[in-house]
Amino acid sequence: MRALDDLVRAGKVRYIGLSNETPWGLHRYLELARQHGLARVVSIQNPYSLLNRSFEVGLAEMAIKEQVGLLAYSPLGFGVLTGKYLDGARPASARVTRWSRFARYNNAMGEKATAAYVALAREHGLVPEHMALAFVNRQPFVASTLIGATTMEQLETNLASSDITLSDEVMQAIEQVHLRYSNPCP
Repeated sequence: MRALDDLVRAGKVRYIGLSNETPWGLHRYLELARQHGLARVVSIQNPYSLLNRSFEVGLAEMAIKEQVGLLAYSPLGFGVLTGKYLDGARPASARVTRWSRFARYNNAMGEKATAAYVALAREHGLVPEHMALAFVNRQPFVASTLIGATTMEQLETNLASSDITLSDEVMQAIEQVHLRYSNPCP
């Protein structure tokens, strides 16, 4: 913490952020900064998506009350929430196909939840990735959403999600899916 504080004071680093931290860990960093007059943590980079809402348990409250913004990574669950991997599909150049060792999003409950979210999006005339990203973007604890587009088309689709506002009806339906398949890919 002192080394990071030195970098901030020297102007070599603007802000300090954490990654893959827990509520207890975030609390400890913030307390140490307060106790010793050090630069405080201003962001936390953790996974957050329709398939992994574990940030909401403890960390969301900390982020809001302590004004530590979430930099949400994997908001499309490694591309799974696009629906392109449903029914065992494995597009040749896609991430899950290329890097099968990243298996967080490859499980039966994750596939069922994804199928439900994709069907919900389509039922409401939404592109699945628009719905997934709009859900993440609307959370009060999210400072930024880290997208991982590998093509210009994916980038354009992801960016277009910033213009999407989810209706109360869609949000209620998302919560119903979440109740059935709570955090299938933590």
